[in-house]
Amino acid sequence: MEGLRQIIGRFDRIDLPDFGAINIGAKIDTGAYSSAIHCSKIKLYKKKGKRYISFHILDSHIPVIEHRRYITSRFRKKKVRSSSGHVEKRYFIETYIILFGEKILVEFSLSDRENMRFPVLLGRKMLKNRFLVDVALIDVSYHQKMGQSDSEKNNPDFMGLDIDAEE
Repeated sequence: MEGLRQIIGRFDRIDLPDFGAINIGAKIDTGAYSSAIHCSKIKLYKKKGKRYISFHILDSHIPVIEHRRYITSRFRKKKVRSSSGHVEKRYFIETYIILFGEKILVEFSLSDRENMRFPVLLGRKMLKNRFLVDVALIDVSYHQKMGQSDSEKNNPDFMGLDIDAEE
């Protein structure tokens, strides 16, 4: 074991500093290998012989950045297998998240998560060697960031969330 691992719950909130987004809902999913972030209007194009991808991130989930288009030449395309066994090709980017006050570089697939409860999914690749998941907990990093006491953290009424809600 490589040192102590941080305990994280089944849901939390992350910051995406490269996109100016804070307290974004994220599902912690040990069943998924890779991480995913909700994007729309994903387009691949060439300019002066160089390949670029453009996309709108989080759109309706975060109204303040809903109409911002992002462009990057730093991406790759990989095959991803869904839980139902369906294989599709997706674009991946790397960007930083902030979780438990730590800046972590994460590779995200750009995917349509419009109908999902959480716009971000954090998979095993990001969790490995960093976190232990306790499914009885939620928003552990967020509560730590907000300076809330242990009794407030463990009270579902205080959090204002439906503790039994599933994606």
